[in-house]
Amino acid sequence: MPIETTTNTVTPATLCHYTRGPLVVPQLRLRDTAGVISELSHSLQRDGCVPDVLPFYHTALNRELMANSAVECGIALPHARLSGVKRLQFAFGRTPQPIMWGAKSPWPVDLIFLLAVPATDAASYLHLLASLARLGHQHELLTELRQASNTEAILSVLERIRLRV
Repeated sequence: MPIETTTNTVTPATLCHYTRGPLVVPQLRLRDTAGVISELSHSLQRDGCVPDVLPFYHTALNRELMANSAVECGIALPHARLSGVKRLQFAFGRTPQPIMWGAKSPWPVDLIFLLAVPATDAASYLHLLASLARLGHQHELLTELRQASNTEAILSVLERIRLRV
C-alpha cells in the first residue's frame, strides 16, 4: 500500500511496488553477467516494461561494464535508463550458486535486481536504488530472499521491505 507524503504525493511503500510475478526469476539459467542481464531483460520485455529488448540490454550491459554494480553482500543492481521505459520497475533473479559479477568485481553475487528506469525519473530511481542498497545491510531479509522457495515467496519477502519516505 502506498504512503501519502505531506505534499500529497504518493510514494510506494515497499519494494514489491516495483515488480510483479512475471518479473521474478527464482532460478536463473545463465551463469555470467551478460547472460543474467539478457535473461532478466527478456523478462522485462515480455511483461511490457521495455518496448525493445536489444537497446535496453545493451544499455544495461554497457553501464555494468563501465561501473560494476555488485555489492559486498551478494547483490548486483544493474540498470538501464531509456526514454522508451514508461514506469520504474525491476526484474529480480537468483542464481543457484554465486557468480563473479562482471570483470572487476571482487564479490560474487546471487541476487540480481535489473532496473528499468524512465529517462526522466531521476528522483524515484535514486530513492529505489538507495532502498536496494540498504537491503544489503538487512542480512535476515537477504537470507529469506535466498531461501524463498518460489516466486510467491520472493514477492512476500519484497512486500516486507519498506521504502523510506
